[in-house]
Amino acid sequence: MTDTATTEGRTCPLHYRYRPGQLCSQPETCDHDVLYVIGGLYGNPFALDEVERMAAAEQAIGRRVKLLFNGDFNWFNADDELFQVINRRVLDHDAMLGNVEYELAHPSDGAGCGCAYPESVDNAVVERSNRIMLRLQAVAAGHPEIQRRLASLARWRCLMFGGLKVLALHGDPESLAGWGLSQESFRAGNQAQVAEWFRQTDADVMVCSHTCLPLIWSGNVAGRPRWVLNNGAAGMANLAGDYRGLITRLAWSGPPEDCVASLSGGAMSLALVPVAYDQSAWLERFDQLWPAHSDAAISYRERILAGADLSPSGLCF
Repeated sequence: MTDTATTEGRTCPLHYRYRPGQLCSQPETCDHDVLYVIGGLYGNPFALDEVERMAAAEQAIGRRVKLLFNGDFNWFNADDELFQVINRRVLDHDAMLGNVEYELAHPSDGAGCGCAYPESVDNAVVERSNRIMLRLQAVAAGHPEIQRRLASLARWRCLMFGGLKVLALHGDPESLAGWGLSQESFRAGNQAQVAEWFRQTDADVMVCSHTCLPLIWSGNVAGRPRWVLNNGAAGMANLAGDYRGLITRLAWSGPPEDCVASLSGGAMSLALVPVAYDQSAWLERFDQLWPAHSDAAISYRERILAGADLSPSGLCF
């Protein structure tokens, strides 16, 4: 008999899956000068303040900026007021589904948190994430209008931006919760699979999140340069000793001086840019929501405080 506790949060529901060949069949035109792709906000309103401030600063010097939230903007916002605030503000911009939003809009039997964690992740982490999701689902159930808006969001987007076909995903080209564009997968040498996904989608750039650790990759597939950018998390620390979140920035202008990694995509710059939110304010709010020994505190507080075990030199593949 299968132990439910070992499958919930690890299995990938069939309705999360899609075929790579369909993802860029109808690209949308994006005529902005700057595109922010913001994954893993995790209910952090202070990170959202900073992202909007960054966009306003670029707009003040004449750049047209588009914000696209590519999932998991909900996670730690497990009280009624903050849940409403985060969703109202994010949905005022452009947004896509992450597995978190999918499970808040219409919970899946046996999916747990919907993270599809790989075997390398400890069972205790998976079980805590499943319980975090249960608490969030209880909050979301009191807001059916927000649930309906979340349910209407797309699982992927393909944008023509600056002459590049940009495929915005949450997970990978086969699943909403896929780990094929994660640090772990690149370290394991999955470049042949990534190249095949580029051939199947015909994308020039893939931008994603979901897997909590950032990376940037460049390669040549079928005679064309291709790129992958995973921002890790916008609302949580990504690098050792660095509390800041990260977002993906694609732009006609050069990368900001404080970017942690960047590449040139022809006339475009492709960068991972820090989100220097008010850490003390967020820790105070987080501790109110998730006090010591709560599931989120055990799983995430140390990372929010001190960052992940990753240096900027470890971002590039």
